[in-house]
Amino acid sequence: MTKLDEILADFEYIDDWEERYRYLIELGRSLEPLPAEAHNDVNKVRGCASQVWLETKPAIVGGQLVLTFTGDSDAHIVRGLVALVIAMFSGHTPEAIIATDPEATFDKLGLHEHLTPQRSNGVKSMILRIKADAQHALAASGG
Repeated sequence: MTKLDEILADFEYIDDWEERYRYLIELGRSLEPLPAEAHNDVNKVRGCASQVWLETKPAIVGGQLVLTFTGDSDAHIVRGLVALVIAMFSGHTPEAIIATDPEATFDKLGLHEHLTPQRSNGVKSMILRIKADAQHALAASGG
């Protein structure tokens, strides 16, 4: 079971949105710490009301280019949303990242109905950034 599958299963089990918010906060706490030097302008995600940083690391795994993401935020719930987005995209090829439509996952989790418009825009900004990094990695690899 992938980390994303675990998150989806846990969300199904939790009915109350206050509990789901607490779960998102716990997800954020479980994020691998982002090194202090990675909290920089290059990694900063534009379009988020909270401070959000995403670091993209390309690697060759099994002969394929894959991207791994680490991230952080200065807001607890947003940090949980960063963890959710990382679970969705990290460890995949640029092609798979570009082809992934996160809307079905967000619908399944009920995020659209329970996030403020500001937070929803921030999540969109994170996804746009990840997809742009995937496009850049693909172009740099000659794909």
